[in-house]
Order: sequence, then structure tokens, then C-alpha cells
Amino acid sequence: MRNGTNHKRGAHQGLPSCLTHLYNPPQRPLYQDKGMVTVYYDGACPKCVKDRYNYEKLSGDEGKKIRWFDITGQEERLREIGIDPQKALMELHVKNENHQILSEIDAYILLMSKVPLLRPLAWLIGLRLIRPMISKVYHRLVHRRLRRSGRL
Repeated sequence: MRNGTNHKRGAHQGLPSCLTHLYNPPQRPLYQDKGMVTVYYDGACPKCVKDRYNYEKLSGDEGKKIRWFDITGQEERLREIGIDPQKALMELHVKNENHQILSEIDAYILLMSKVPLLRPLAWLIGLRLIRPMISKVYHRLVHRRLRRSGRL
């Protein structure tokens, strides 16, 4: 007892035990969004917006684990998280549950694997013989879309 009150010594230099949690917080994951992925998509692209809508529609409850981030006008924010803004226009980027950024076909595989109906397609495009062909077609289509919209 000290000054008429009961102060147990906490883990941090004589603080009352009721305050020690400020220095020794309970063990929890650093991020409260466990299992969440973030998709960085081009909101200025009508087809990209339509694709987002279709993913959301097909994903059902799994869609609650997907965040969508419109990259339009977000160049500084993209740089802060390690994504080159020009590359973000050219390739889909997805941040996985471990906060790693995946791009291009790897990003699509992760996104499709979150949608039960698209899981077989995710497996298919990940095959060693299929992946390079899909990548080539994907890049061709993106270049054409950006040229037509005057952004390339």
C-alpha cells in the first residue's frame, strides 16, 4: 500500500497494474484485417470497374475479405506502399494476407482463388504451359486499352 491505495507494481517501473496494459498490450495480430486482400484496380477503366462488380457478385461471403482500392489519382499513396504508379496501370496488383504485393498473373491467381467459382480457373492459369500465354495476351489487351484511352 502506498498513500492509502493498493498499487501493485506492474511490469513497467512501478505503474499501477491497471495501467501496465499500456506498456504490455495483450498479444494480438498486428493487423486486424486477418485474411484480407487488397486489390489495386483502375477505377478510370470501365472494363476494370465492370470486372470488379463481377468479382464482387461471384464472391459471395468471400467478398468480405477483399478490399478494392481505386488507383486513379493515387500516385503518391501507391509509391508509399511500394507500387510504381505506371506499373499499376499496366498490371493488376494485389496485397495478400501477409501484406506482400503480387502483380500481373500472380495477382489474378490470388484474386480468383478468393472466389469459389473461379478457383479452377486460378489453378488453370497458374499452369506452367498456360501462364506465359495468358500473360502475353493480358499485356497486349492492357496496352491496347491504355492507348485507346490516351493514357499510354
